[in-house]
Amino acid sequence: MKSPLQMAPDNVFAMMGLPNADEHLIKAQLVFRIDTIMKSRKMRQTEAAELFGVRQPDVSKMLRGEFHQFSVERLMRFLVALGNDVEIVVKPHTEMNSKPFLRVA
Repeated sequence: MKSPLQMAPDNVFAMMGLPNADEHLIKAQLVFRIDTIMKSRKMRQTEAAELFGVRQPDVSKMLRGEFHQFSVERLMRFLVALGNDVEIVVKPHTEMNSKPFLRVA
C-alpha cells in the first residue's frame, strides 16, 4: 500500500475543489520561491515590502499562503525585483497519457 504522501494529487488545490486550482498552484510555487530567496538573503519582510512596493502586512500574508490579492504576473515581478530572470516557455505537449499542464520549473 502506498503511503498517504505518495497518493497525494499533483495539485492539492484541485483536490480541495477550489476554482482556478492551476492558478492557485502556480501562485503557491512562486511564493515558495520568493520565500526561499528572502530566507537565503536573511531579508526582513519590511525590506521585501519596500522592494516590492507593498505594505509589510501584505508580505506577511503572502508568505503565510494568503496570496489571492496578488496576480501571477505581480508575483513574477517580485521575483524580478529580487534579481531573478523569469522566463515563460510555451511548448507543444508531447506526453500521450497526460493532460497539458502549468508548472513553475
